[in-house]
Amino acid sequence: MTSRTPAPAATAADSHQASVQRRILGVLVLAQIIGTVGVGVAPSIGVLLAEDVTNSEVWAGLARMASTLGAAFFGLPLGSLAARRGRRVALSAGWLAAASGAAMLVGASQWQSALLLFPGLVLIGIGSAVALQSRFAATDRALPHQRGRALAFVVWVGTLGSVIGPNLGIPGGWIRDATGLTAYAGAFLIAAAALGGAGLVVALALRPEPLSLGLPSAGPDAGKSGGAEPSPRSQGMRQPMRELVTAVRSSKRAGTAVLAIVTAQVVMVSVMTMTPVHLHHHGGTVTIIGLTISVHIVGMYALAPIVGVVIDRKSARFAVATAVAILAAALLLAVANPESTATVVVALVLLGIGWSFTNVAGSALFNEALTTPNRARAQGAVDALANLCGAAAAFLSGPFLAVSGFAALALAGLVALVPLVLVTTVPGRWREPGGIN
Repeated sequence: MTSRTPAPAATAADSHQASVQRRILGVLVLAQIIGTVGVGVAPSIGVLLAEDVTNSEVWAGLARMASTLGAAFFGLPLGSLAARRGRRVALSAGWLAAASGAAMLVGASQWQSALLLFPGLVLIGIGSAVALQSRFAATDRALPHQRGRALAFVVWVGTLGSVIGPNLGIPGGWIRDATGLTAYAGAFLIAAAALGGAGLVVALALRPEPLSLGLPSAGPDAGKSGGAEPSPRSQGMRQPMRELVTAVRSSKRAGTAVLAIVTAQVVMVSVMTMTPVHLHHHGGTVTIIGLTISVHIVGMYALAPIVGVVIDRKSARFAVATAVAILAAALLLAVANPESTATVVVALVLLGIGWSFTNVAGSALFNEALTTPNRARAQGAVDALANLCGAAAAFLSGPFLAVSGFAALALAGLVALVPLVLVTTVPGRWREPGGIN
């Protein structure tokens, strides 16, 4: 008889937690949709703007590196800010900083200014870091058996905004006709408004604070402090990378997850970065290039919920193995027929799908493997590491394309997949007591 007594309380607690999670997830989803409209403009129009301003495909690759560096370098302070002040402050500040970058790119386009171009691309890259950290924020308050799906859902809704972003050149042309701004300036004006709107949504509506509520050790007073983690006065400005190293050393699964996330980012960024330039040199218009990047982004995000189901019903290892096969198929297509626009489009779609499988599975595996109380810093660090490696890939992809061509670039991506293939075949890297395998 007495054994049944706790059931109503447990049900009420679960119901309250589910209600809070729905509200938090709703705000994150809305901000993600709006914000990714602005973020999505950088991979296509941003690269074309850079080539237009600098008259160099090498500098176009460097411009893509600049936005990726913004995501990498600011991923670390955003993670630390979330640890100190919570997700609401960190995410809203990131979106607003990205909006300021888009505003600078309006000036860069209008005045053909390289001095505004590169700082603007660095700042707009912060939006990518915020979009990535939002997926972890979605798991802070989720029940354990729902975390994978919550993470995948936030990744998935980014499809809506990210598909629109690369095509802002079209409404940018309308703004050009109405105001006298260049088409690129009009596109970045829309991006600035979208990124600023996302920042305001988070700043005004993301309550209660997800991270403090999500701490397993949080007690009744956890939400009162407003801080998600121990005071910075007691910890100092601890390097987020130290948290990442601790996680990798303490868990084989964490190390495998980091390898998967970084590999997918490097392969995807290196090929995607130079696809607009490659298509442009083969007669592709801004509209064709924008649509190509859009379908690539659909591949990156649209199937994320399916990946979540695969992880839950199969395993993260199965999802990553599937990703490796898809990525290899995409790169082989690009190697086989780089002169065909249709082939490049199909390859880019498959590249996006492979990235999605790897990123969602790797992120879920990494989040599950974290035992450190400073997990926001570790999460920021893994995103920063992935973006930093992606920035290096973007940096090299421009000169590589100029010297060797698009097929050779895709072939280099195949070589980069080899370590992940080897790790995927080692069962011991995936098996630890409890959690996702």
